[in-house]
Amino acid sequence: METSQMEMQHVNVKLLVRNPEEVDLEPLIPIFHGWIQNQVGEGLLLDIADYRHVDAGPGVVLIGHEGDYSVDNADHRLGVRYNRKAPVDGSNLDRLKQAARAALTACQRLEAESRLGGKLRFNGQEMEIFINDRLLAPNSSTTRQAFESDFESFFKQLFQGKNFSTAYASDPRKLFTVSVKTTQPFRVTDLLENLG
Repeated sequence: METSQMEMQHVNVKLLVRNPEEVDLEPLIPIFHGWIQNQVGEGLLLDIADYRHVDAGPGVVLIGHEGDYSVDNADHRLGVRYNRKAPVDGSNLDRLKQAARAALTACQRLEAESRLGGKLRFNGQEMEIFINDRLLAPNSSTTRQAFESDFESFFKQLFQGKNFSTAYASDPRKLFTVSVKTTQPFRVTDLLENLG
């Protein structure tokens, strides 16, 4: 596939949490049950999977038809993660915005959730984006070249031109991943507003 034609699908966005050692994942189970009952969020929400017993694992996952939400501790980096499973129409930029909006909205709800005692907060500066499709987007330099301009455009809009740095994972056994860090902290509400 030519790099100019590569289509980004199955986008995951993970917002890193401030003070992860203070966050108790136990209350997430009734919180996520409430989201299912009220069908809060984007798409049909179906079930919950509890992986808190897995070290550096997926944490607590709210399983949906189109996408999953979780408070994920992969690589000992606690964060609110949205995993898009169903295809999204539009451009690669549209797909990045959809996944980021879903992750940010979920994080905003969790930050406001009284049962978490205000302890689950986006750290304001770090985010990871994964393409959860090894066939479509292997973790390679070809994939990076294909998507780099999409990521640059996306981050410029998201951070309103403020300085940011990106790092790409290089292990071919892992998902294609870009990590971004800003020099200036942002609130979730600011980032949602920047997405338009």
